Amino acid sequence: MTTRKGSISVKTNDIFPIIKKWLYSEHDIFVRELVSNACDAITKRGTLARSQGYEIPEGKVTVEVNKAERVITISDNGLGMTEAEVEKYIAQLAFSGAQEFVQKMKDLGDTSTKDEIIGKFGLGFYSSFMVAEKVEVESLSMVPGSTPTKWTCHGDTDYEFDESTKSEVGTTIKLFIGTDGEEFLDAWKLRETLTHYCDFMPYPIALINAEKKEGEEKTEENKEEIINETTPLWKKEPANLKDEDYKDFYRKMFPMEQEPLFWLHLNVDHPFTLQGVLFFPKLNQSKPIQENGIKLYSKQVFVSDNVKNVVPDFLGLLKGAIDSVDIPLNVSRSALQGDPNIKKISNYIIKKVAESLKKLFNTDRERYEKAWEDIGLFVKYGCMQDTKFDEVMRKFVLFKNSEGKLVTLEEYQASIPEAAKEKLKDKYVYFEKNQSDESLRKQLLAEGIHVLETDQYIDPHFMQHAEMKKLGEQGYQFSAIDSEVENLLDSAATTEDDIKVKDFFKEVLVGDNKELEGKLDVDVKSLKNSASSAYFKVDESMKRFQQMTKSMGQTAFAMPIKKTLVVNPNNALIKNAFKIWEKGEKKELAQKICHHVQDLASISSEGLSPEDKEKFVNRSQDLVQELSQYIV
Repeated sequence: MTTRKGSISVKTNDIFPIIKKWLYSEHDIFVRELVSNACDAITKRGTLARSQGYEIPEGKVTVEVNKAERVITISDNGLGMTEAEVEKYIAQLAFSGAQEFVQKMKDLGDTSTKDEIIGKFGLGFYSSFMVAEKVEVESLSMVPGSTPTKWTCHGDTDYEFDESTKSEVGTTIKLFIGTDGEEFLDAWKLRETLTHYCDFMPYPIALINAEKKEGEEKTEENKEEIINETTPLWKKEPANLKDEDYKDFYRKMFPMEQEPLFWLHLNVDHPFTLQGVLFFPKLNQSKPIQENGIKLYSKQVFVSDNVKNVVPDFLGLLKGAIDSVDIPLNVSRSALQGDPNIKKISNYIIKKVAESLKKLFNTDRERYEKAWEDIGLFVKYGCMQDTKFDEVMRKFVLFKNSEGKLVTLEEYQASIPEAAKEKLKDKYVYFEKNQSDESLRKQLLAEGIHVLETDQYIDPHFMQHAEMKKLGEQGYQFSAIDSEVENLLDSAATTEDDIKVKDFFKEVLVGDNKELEGKLDVDVKSLKNSASSAYFKVDESMKRFQQMTKSMGQTAFAMPIKKTLVVNPNNALIKNAFKIWEKGEKKELAQKICHHVQDLASISSEGLSPEDKEKFVNRSQDLVQELSQYIV
């Protein structure tokens, strides 16, 4: 058998359906591509002019829409093209003139041009056929003595050149809009699209609504309107900016949001280029947290608001803009591609955010504390997600103590009295917000021992992370107040009467009820302070497990926790109930008091279920009614 060689054949007729259906995710992308190409042409003209020592007019892009004629026209005063260049850069699909232009500038001794190239002709230009049935390009090159040219294509592989009457240097692209692009013939839609993609492009972009009858004077609606800001905030020197400048920029980008808490100005040129401004927003508790708050730009051209690969999840609450030519994009410039630079940029942003928060804590503690309600969630989440962030920020994580003051974990440890330190053994005692006995906390506070307030969502995960991962020699161990109270509160020796109280409560609350077997137990703790009647003690590990499953919404898998009702026989309510029980005359009243004590302990710990709430109300009413007969 003889060997036969061949070549893979590419049918160019198939390229237009690919462009229209698969290359770009949204039809409006043609606006970004054509306008950024126009800006690119202006930049090239300026670069060549400077190298050759002559002046040029100020760069400008004009976008004109005429709904009646179904035409959108995009014009620039960039370097323009000859007929040969049009055929080379446009007719040869996906041929980029950027590389050749850079080489030309290198030959002239200019090595700074590469980073000035925003886009390129080629596939970007052909995005126009997503909305247009026919495209006309008229161009006049800046090269002295050039002849203007006109190129026409109807969305297939055939095209034609004609003579042009264009007299000014630059390029004009006329799109004859088909049914797929009708929405862009409305001036408001085109303005919205231009604002979305081109709001910060480096040259003025003028929008003209040209729909008027012949001879009719221009009205306010069809006058020229500049829609962009050519120098965004991130391109300016921070030293020259005031707080109000940042706030104005934030209002422009996020008009429906509250005023930001503070912000971070990014500017780095090695080993990658990155500029931007990140804002720490004030969270609206009545609105769900919205992602996509950070917009990605490449040389002031909007690319995407999906920056998950660049900005880690825990910083997803931030808002603002980042601009970099070193973030690799796919061929449509609509999505990120994998690249080592992405990780470097991500690490840099994490580092700068951590340094910014650390600086704020050290220089303006009051402002840091005021912002903590909004930033605390992502700081704790960041500590769990990123080792470097954790190393910087863990010591600046705040919790409320028993007096409602925000303290760091180090400050909490320093506040513990010497007499209690040996008992605690470097533990951090905590209670879950709205679910611990206030009287116990007050008793501990009276002895100088604070308790840290935690929530049911992020804190169980943060505490587990801190316990598992030391920072240097610093270890962490958290313990719930109802697990540590016996170690911290002074108590008297258990007497024979105390044991009788325990048996009394156990008989009433547990008795022969097999449903409670393994779920509820009773114990006594003869506290010298009689303010608390009883509290629930639970196994710390099981409590933490329940918190974790609850925080993850996995209530179906939450294991029941065995609880021990610890009764304080020094409390007046307990004493009276026991006396009534011993006399044997009003045993039903004593039983009601027992259940009331249990209810109070439940309310001050995990709360009551809807069914138990109804029982509590009924028992309380019965108890009050029965006690009222003893009131004289």
